[in-house]
Amino acid sequence: MAEAEVDAQASPQVRFGQELRSSRRARRWSQAATAKRLGYSGAHISYVENGKRSPTRSLAVKADEVFESGQRFYELWRRFSRAALLEGFAEFADAEARCRRLRTVGLIIVPGLFQTPAYARALAQAAVRRGTITAAEADERTDYLSLRQEILTRKTPPMFHAVLEEGVLLRPVGGPQVMAEQLHHLEELAQRPNVTLQVAPFGIGENLAFKLPIVLLDLPDHTVVGYAESTAKGHLERSRTTVAAWEREYDQMLVEALPQAASQAMIRRAREELQS
Repeated sequence: MAEAEVDAQASPQVRFGQELRSSRRARRWSQAATAKRLGYSGAHISYVENGKRSPTRSLAVKADEVFESGQRFYELWRRFSRAALLEGFAEFADAEARCRRLRTVGLIIVPGLFQTPAYARALAQAAVRRGTITAAEADERTDYLSLRQEILTRKTPPMFHAVLEEGVLLRPVGGPQVMAEQLHHLEELAQRPNVTLQVAPFGIGENLAFKLPIVLLDLPDHTVVGYAESTAKGHLERSRTTVAAWEREYDQMLVEALPQAASQAMIRRAREELQS
């Protein structure tokens, strides 16, 4: 299996197995020879290659060492293990990493890709206090978010467009200092040529199209998929009819949202009020 044949649509677990098989065959190694180099049984490697057994951190680290692949296997493992925290997130994380354009609506909190480390930690720690996740899972969430945010600093990053409901700017997550830093970060992001931020003010009332946060992803094959979450799980929406309806509502919402300059001014005022 040539490297180019790795199925980009597959889950992180399946992609890990495909990447392992591809790397092995590129070096003309048998499964048995590869298993010996990795310190596992041939049966174990066979199960991993076929997506029937979950990869482990130790296997990922050893595979990167054996195949001299930087952190390729480690990143695939992290996508699998971290994405598993919420059912349905694995597919989304994989699509997000490949997208050419990302459009999102932030209704309660700042979207993950735009969060500062302190803001993200405050959210995770609050979940720990509520008993929703463990302290270890909180660390995993923030570590994985940092990995996802690398998409922002790629040599050729996607185009990003976000509409933030005004309440997102006023909810003091982490306290005044953390929130002021978060708002300053949004101001800096808005200066990037590939990032557009708009604010949906309270005044638009019922014309705020979405009641839950959503994400629209334009993929390299020119398809568009959507993603939304409930309390229990996430869902990657591939139905063209549904996604097209989401796109129409998103476009209609942009008419009601503040223009870029006015949006940036509102973000700045919210920050200055916290710092006054």
